[in-house]
This record gives sequence, structure tokens and C-alpha cells, in this order.
Amino acid sequence: MSHARPTRSQFSHFTSMPSRWGDHDSYGHVNNVVYHSYYESAVSLFLVEQGTLDIASSPVIGLIVENCCTYFSSISFPDRITIGMRIAKLGNSSARYELALFRNDEEEASAAGYIVYVYVDRASNQSTAIPEHVRAALMKLVD
Repeated sequence: MSHARPTRSQFSHFTSMPSRWGDHDSYGHVNNVVYHSYYESAVSLFLVEQGTLDIASSPVIGLIVENCCTYFSSISFPDRITIGMRIAKLGNSSARYELALFRNDEEEASAAGYIVYVYVDRASNQSTAIPEHVRAALMKLVD
């Protein structure tokens, strides 16, 4: 993802959530580490809604191995956050999700970043191919 400020039109899948009072830091805006939590929540919610992730028992799970966030403008409580999501690269055992956080009804992102998930066998914690049913769901997000 470039450091250019993304717009909503660059994404086809969106998830919304409210900011929370406890997300704030002493400067009066959402703390930067919370943005990564929003990203992870959006990806996890998508996978659960697609029926490809049972948090307690899926034999193959995605682990975050890399993440990045570029900040453009502040988000505060009680803003509503819309997370745009797409997959820029889908490999054999990994996926690079690109995400953007949009404040209320703004067209330009307040923040943008990416998360790289590597899929592993839950029991052995060893990298494994993305299962076909998971891959089919992820293809819906391929850019």
C-alpha cells in the first residue's frame, strides 16, 4: 500500500464499528496501537462471517507476522469507524490484507495500513497451505 491517502472507492468490502471511550489516550484521540486492533477485528469478523474461522477449533489459523499503519487524521470518541478491506496478495500460505479506517462519513481515510497473515496448523504451529474453503472466501477480497 502506498502512503497516498486512500478513498472509499478503492475498497469493495467494509465493516463498521464505533470508537470506544477507552480507546483514547491523554491527547484526546484514539491511541495509535488501537488502530491495529481495529484492523485485526475487521479481518477476524470477516473470516467468522464467511464461516472460515472458528476461533476455538479451526485446525488452520492465520497469525499476524507483519503490520503497518500510516496516520492521516485523528479519530476520537464517539466517531463511527468504517474499515475498508482488500487483499493485495494471496499466496500459498499467506495473505496481505490492506485496510483503511474512515471516520464517520469522510471519503478519505484517517489511517491506512496492512496486515500479513501466515496460515499455520494450530496443533504444530507450522506454516501450511491456506485451506480451499478459506481461499475461496479470501478471493472475494482480492484486489
